Amino acid sequence: MLSLPPDSLFRPGPPVATRPRRAAGYNLSPATERYAVPGGGAVLVQIATGDRIEIMNDEGGQPAEILAAHRDGRVDGQILGVKADQPARGLRALLSSDQPGLARLRKGLAARGITVERSIGLFGTDAAPGDRAELIAAAEGWLVVAAPGKPMDFERQDTTTPLTLRITRAAPRQNAGFALPDPLADPILDLRVKSSTAKAYLVRKGEFIQIIDVDGRQCTDFQCFDARKLDRGIAHPLDVTTTRTYQGHAYPMPGLHAKYFDQDLTPLVEVIQDTCGRHDAFAMACSAKYYDDIGYPGHVNCTDNFNAALAPYGVPGRPGWMAANFFFNTSIDAHGVMYADEPWSRPGDYVLLRALTDIVCVSSACPDDTSPANGWMPTDIHMRSYAATERLQRAVAWRATPDSEPIMTRETAFHQKFAGMTRDFVEYRGFWLPNSFPECDPVESYWACREGVVAMDLSALRKFEVTGPDAEALLNWVLTRDVSKLGHGQVVYTAMCYPHGGMIDDGTLFRLGEQNFRWIGGSDEGGVWMREEAARLGLNVMIRSSTDQMHNLAVQGPKSRELLSEIIWTPPHQPALPELGWFRFTVGRIGGEQGLPVVVSRTGYTGELGYEVFCHPKDGEAVFDAVWQAGQPLGIKPMGLAGLDLVRIESGLIFAGYDFDDQTDPFEAGIGFTVPLKSKTADFVGRDALIRRKEHPSRKFVGLEIDGQEPVAHGDCIRIGRAQVGEVCSAMRVPRTGQMIALARVDIAHSEPGTAVEVGRLDGHQKRIAARVAPFPHYDPEKKRPRS
Repeated sequence: MLSLPPDSLFRPGPPVATRPRRAAGYNLSPATERYAVPGGGAVLVQIATGDRIEIMNDEGGQPAEILAAHRDGRVDGQILGVKADQPARGLRALLSSDQPGLARLRKGLAARGITVERSIGLFGTDAAPGDRAELIAAAEGWLVVAAPGKPMDFERQDTTTPLTLRITRAAPRQNAGFALPDPLADPILDLRVKSSTAKAYLVRKGEFIQIIDVDGRQCTDFQCFDARKLDRGIAHPLDVTTTRTYQGHAYPMPGLHAKYFDQDLTPLVEVIQDTCGRHDAFAMACSAKYYDDIGYPGHVNCTDNFNAALAPYGVPGRPGWMAANFFFNTSIDAHGVMYADEPWSRPGDYVLLRALTDIVCVSSACPDDTSPANGWMPTDIHMRSYAATERLQRAVAWRATPDSEPIMTRETAFHQKFAGMTRDFVEYRGFWLPNSFPECDPVESYWACREGVVAMDLSALRKFEVTGPDAEALLNWVLTRDVSKLGHGQVVYTAMCYPHGGMIDDGTLFRLGEQNFRWIGGSDEGGVWMREEAARLGLNVMIRSSTDQMHNLAVQGPKSRELLSEIIWTPPHQPALPELGWFRFTVGRIGGEQGLPVVVSRTGYTGELGYEVFCHPKDGEAVFDAVWQAGQPLGIKPMGLAGLDLVRIESGLIFAGYDFDDQTDPFEAGIGFTVPLKSKTADFVGRDALIRRKEHPSRKFVGLEIDGQEPVAHGDCIRIGRAQVGEVCSAMRVPRTGQMIALARVDIAHSEPGTAVEVGRLDGHQKRIAARVAPFPHYDPEKKRPRS
């Protein structure tokens, strides 16, 4: 037998497959489909004989109503082997509501002749998180799964929460392909663009174009031409360089910066919806020369496919086509080199466009199998178009976790009121929030907040109802503050950390009772983490999301108490508005004891005296009207995110993604006061790591005062000589003083106030701006204003 020396490089055995862990959407078998049923919502799905149906109670406590019908619309619970034994009150109530998400369900039921009368009830309000029910379809037909519920009572915390529907098909899909998502409306065109091909088509002004990545990770090049110009022999295509320059964005997205132009600055299409949000901004459609140059002569390519598809429309061929390369994941590295990786698109992701004039379009399914550009396996693209009369809202997809089903951007309860004042809305974690106002710019709203009163929409904050015998124990474990010391009606600001000490989120905790709490933070991650820890420890507690049941209008500024005292009624056992202390809340009504129910907390994100008014979305417009009307004598102004950024930076209030992330501990984020290592006797997540980090700090959160009026921004380096010693987290020009300031994180060795530093721009060396370390916050460091 041949013996090998000890240092031989020989490795016995076959190779190990490369199988990275992927999001759940990729891991479903060809026979499995997954649907998210939102709390207070329902879904309609076709079923076939032998299909196995599984319904999961994701967060616990959510009743379900199930309706099964034959193909001809006859309702019959025996299709699922269960008698429909209860009136479908919950589903009927949902269908009679004006929620936009249920309009399609009403239309779908009517088209199939399904009458909602009786239903099958599953689960109860005591259902545990993760409870599930399984059913088998005995016949072909239709299935409706609803998660009904009444508007949440803020004291009872009876929020509606999501269900997950999973169907394992008796007859799996063919070719391991993923099922197409349901049409957004009745399609005019319904085209499949087969792998490695392209198709051209005509779309009229106002019509919608939906381009769908069927199996995920598949690029599609899109090009279009003004049809009237083509009639005159002018073939000016969509021009990405013009579009980038004119929009000031790498690629258009739903909202203000949504249009694609040709080289004459004629707008051709605008982006209405986008569930992926990651596309190419630099490259052309692949061409014969591209493949020739990398050693694949004769390879099929998008340019040649475009030429063939467009020829019948009189479009001259080109050796290389500029295009909007949807789902193509490219970027530019620090050395100016363009690189590509596999797309971010998941099965069923799409881009929805709206034609701004009559256009001739062409779409490809990219044939590149020589790189990760299509996940190493080119697949199909599907295209649908819809009538101009359809009402399809602007939206992008938000996923709470990589495994979550996408949620399209929602409008808050106050959206229509703010929409009467501005068109400048930005997408923030699944909601449209106002950014600025033409008659009250960010500086004006800054002064109104500092001297008068403002109203702003903070409904995108995530709310979670944490209830049960172990609620306090869980919260004391996952939060850094000592929850056991929190009294009824009190609020505490605290941090939530991972075991290594990095922050998950910051937020406020409300105590409603002995076993009743409400966590309000900036991200869904906090709720996910609490559920994971509760399950791991076997604690008797429910963590149910209530973000869509509680929208909040912040009323901030020195005159906020005067305003709200005029309109908030509270019962005798609750504090009256003038009695409400800092970081406390009260439950009351607007309009007297029979008026609109609200929760009012003396909290805010501005560094001023202020309050937050929480209400159910159905009451949002009435609550806004009451606040706005009462504020007129006080000169109330609207405030958007741009104005909010000014007051929060000046007041030293931190923002996720800018001032902290999961690599930053609370001490490095400037909120070390939220970690009472000496006085909190209970253990909590990250405690050991935080002790170590506090004893051996490497970075410190500081203020910066910057010379001159040169703007600096998040991510700019801070240097002493040639060495980088920190970076800017957030920065602004203070309207009150005219001073440029910043919140920054610097090396502990250079963190003393008065230390001279420089902020580097360009490459960090070519342009330096003098600055000095300063105490923070820059405004009201003793918090006398919000305490007043």
